[in-house]
Amino acid sequence: MAERHELLTWNDVDTLIDVLVPQFHGQFDAMVIITRGGVVPGGMISEVLDIKTLLTASVDFPEQASRAALLAWPNFLQFPDDALLKDKRILVVDDVWGSGRTITAVKNRVLSAGGLPELCVLHYNPHRSLFGTARPEYYGAMTDARIIYPWEGGRGLDHILADPHGQEP
Repeated sequence: MAERHELLTWNDVDTLIDVLVPQFHGQFDAMVIITRGGVVPGGMISEVLDIKTLLTASVDFPEQASRAALLAWPNFLQFPDDALLKDKRILVVDDVWGSGRTITAVKNRVLSAGGLPELCVLHYNPHRSLFGTARPEYYGAMTDARIIYPWEGGRGLDHILADPHGQEP
């Protein structure tokens, strides 16, 4: 069965942000934006919630040649200093929870630094998640589709389908 794709517009993204905002309660001390997918939604959410401390995390996993590669440890190319996270309520933002590996790795790193992470994505795909019943605290929509966001370059399906590295596994 072919993978289903969904091409979003900027209006679709605005609607997802509108769905997310009422879910948040209280103040966050900082936001950790996962590059690259979380940059645009993180910026939009930080404006709405008036979060001024924006930090970034860049995570790399080995190429997936086998199912065992899904269990590989992540390589953190960039991550905030522990002192910026300790004893702070941190909103961790990415575009999509597919397998959940990237955002879960960031969550665990924030926890190990003594922070209090809460996870937020535009789209949550429970069908692809590797983490059982774990899920983000906040999500705009559930999906089983491969989402193509308006900020992704070469947005045509032909380009996306030809790029095996287009989205987190």
